[in-house]
Amino acid sequence: MVPSGALSWTEDCKHYEDSSDMPEEIKKYWWQRKDLFRRYDEDIHLTDKAWFGVTPEPIAQEIAEELARKNYYEEHPPTPRIIVDLFAGAGGNTIAFAQSGYWDVVIGIEIDAATLACAQHNARVYGVNDRITWIHGDCADFMHRLKHFPWTLEPSLQVWRKQPWPNPKPDDKRRFKFSARTLPLHLADLCRNIQLFASPPWGGPVYKGAEVLDLDAMEPFGVNALHTMCAPLRHALFLPRNGDLKQLAGLMPNDTEHQLDVVQYCVRGVSKGLVAYYPVEEGYRKHEDKAV
Repeated sequence: MVPSGALSWTEDCKHYEDSSDMPEEIKKYWWQRKDLFRRYDEDIHLTDKAWFGVTPEPIAQEIAEELARKNYYEEHPPTPRIIVDLFAGAGGNTIAFAQSGYWDVVIGIEIDAATLACAQHNARVYGVNDRITWIHGDCADFMHRLKHFPWTLEPSLQVWRKQPWPNPKPDDKRRFKFSARTLPLHLADLCRNIQLFASPPWGGPVYKGAEVLDLDAMEPFGVNALHTMCAPLRHALFLPRNGDLKQLAGLMPNDTEHQLDVVQYCVRGVSKGLVAYYPVEEGYRKHEDKAV
């Protein structure tokens, strides 16, 4: 898996100048466009589908500040400080992470080429594209490689290591295998350096119909699948405001001394979603001073 170069726009990359030009299902977002991107009028582009998943800019900035605070007060602050946006979309959160100035490395992953082209362009509008490493790919594949086959990542993506794995072979998963002793050390190495952020698709506005939303019913990623994909690394999940808090609490290990922070984020008094902030799993903290 390698970083993405600059992607070309497609006919799906659009900048609407009037709500009358928009498809009916996204017209309501026209009135929120300056909340989603304050610089919308400076040629911000989105795909029609991306409108559903943009984090309003004030909230994206609050989340970026909160993650910086949480990592700053860690007992052993990481070096380098790395954040990975697993669902970059049109770039809202990724741009905010780059703007914060806290992170040494900002990685944004997006599976749809047109949406990623929009994100790259929007990051240029905000003047931070050169601070972001973009990946055109599947975040689940990235996480599987990161945790179990890190040598299949291009050396420039192995930023948590002082020395990248030598001669990586992107599709060779047989060259090396972590042992029962070395895998926890490798994962602890990742836990020390990497913060994950995930704002998965919620399924459009359909989620609003439930009083309490079953977060495992989200498609294509239920909350259990998301948590399993990210753990044991620290990760923040941006989810619908009516998400089942008991489900979120149930993902915390029974033996942890840490509490789960869940924050509702609002724009003009209206909740736009919640973020569950999961810490590093307890068993991996004891390996912090070791590395593979």
